[in-house]
Amino acid sequence: MSQPDLSVTICGVRFANPTVLASGILGLSEDLLIRVGEAGAGAVVTKSCGLKPRAGYPNPVVADWGAGLINAVGLSNPGVDATIEELRVAKRVLKPKGIAVIASIFAESVWDFGTVAQKISAAEPDLIEVNISCPNVENEFGQFFCATPYVAAQVTRRVKQTTQIPIIVKLSPNEANIAEIAKAVVDAGADAVSAINTLGPGMVLDIESRAPVISNRVGGISGPAIHPIAVRCVNDIARVVKVPIIGIGGNATARDGIEMIIAGAHAVGIGSAIYTRGLSVFGEVTRGMQEYMRRHDFTRLDDFRGDLLATAPVIGIAPNRAPTLVNG
Repeated sequence: MSQPDLSVTICGVRFANPTVLASGILGLSEDLLIRVGEAGAGAVVTKSCGLKPRAGYPNPVVADWGAGLINAVGLSNPGVDATIEELRVAKRVLKPKGIAVIASIFAESVWDFGTVAQKISAAEPDLIEVNISCPNVENEFGQFFCATPYVAAQVTRRVKQTTQIPIIVKLSPNEANIAEIAKAVVDAGADAVSAINTLGPGMVLDIESRAPVISNRVGGISGPAIHPIAVRCVNDIARVVKVPIIGIGGNATARDGIEMIIAGAHAVGIGSAIYTRGLSVFGEVTRGMQEYMRRHDFTRLDDFRGDLLATAPVIGIAPNRAPTLVNG
């Protein structure tokens, strides 16, 4: 049997494989993006950049709590103007190798989202990820941008007015109905969505000092503990929109990535697993997915993408173990 084809096309952009460096795990420097691409990622997403430089929170900003990470970095970044040249360098190196480069942006107002998108477009990233789901930024009305379908759609429309580059809107699991938000942004012009951002906020304490382990006291939760929630969110979104979905949240193994594809995702974001498994995780996931496809005689990801959409939910399957049926 020939080697299974893991390539995927999102908004006209071809990824050699479905693994994507999730935004926020590594910095903005072109060297880091190039290292991840050369380690086997199909696409890389920058850390989110804003209109102006932002210092973020003081250390410590990230901690491993055993079942995942808790973080409150505070969107530290050098600003969009400083990011443009780094993106250009990364794209010059990675694009000939078939690795897509995606710019992630955030802003503090609906209007500024468009301004940042317009500026970052000068670097000609393959796609722009619009981060409306960061828990560190509220809009001018004191709400998170992803909190209501109306505001999420307003951001999407504003960005679409300022760039010709396809946009991915990044959604949060913290809203009551992520599918409703997804439908609103797609109706407003989003070319794709990514889900999910971190869950929370949560709090982890050091019992000796009896104090929070990160400086901001509370932070977003990521890693294996949130993976089942991420899979459910991806499936909920896939049932109401037809645009590509990048499934993010606790992806650390080939099995995790395969779950995302079955749930309806087109690509698989990897973030916290870099902390625990290193950059080799991208190659490990793609090799494991190829082995799964050979075992099931699948030649393309489309052969099993979204299979869950046509079936009833399966209850009682434990992650990373053989299925165990539970009778209620």
